[in-house]
Amino acid sequence: MTEQAPLAFVYDRCASRAHHDMDMRLTGCHSYANGMGWVLAGGGPWLDRGPDALTHHRPQLAAMLDRMWAEAARREVLCLIHSWGRLATDHTHRLVLQQRIIEAGGWTSTTFGESDRDSVRAVLVGRQS
Repeated sequence: MTEQAPLAFVYDRCASRAHHDMDMRLTGCHSYANGMGWVLAGGGPWLDRGPDALTHHRPQLAAMLDRMWAEAARREVLCLIHSWGRLATDHTHRLVLQQRIIEAGGWTSTTFGESDRDSVRAVLVGRQS
């Protein structure tokens, strides 16, 4: 049996009405996923806009996490973002959101090659001890 490529769920948020920067970030995410050999999850990208982009309540992120959770039983899943600030600019809030991604069975990667994948593995190994 061949191993499936990870399934990348692309997420972004944009509080302003101008979406040009967001469109460029999404293009970067798609290119990065392609270069890594990851499969893009259908139904995405998941985008929180306007006030939802600035609050703790992120409807599109929640919907994405539901889909990730459903897919995590079948294959490796990850949330792909342009940069850490795309989750949240506040460090504590970002860590909370990363924890939600971990709880959905995934890990997070940026288009700059940053990832929490190794820390997620370390946590999982620690739980098995």
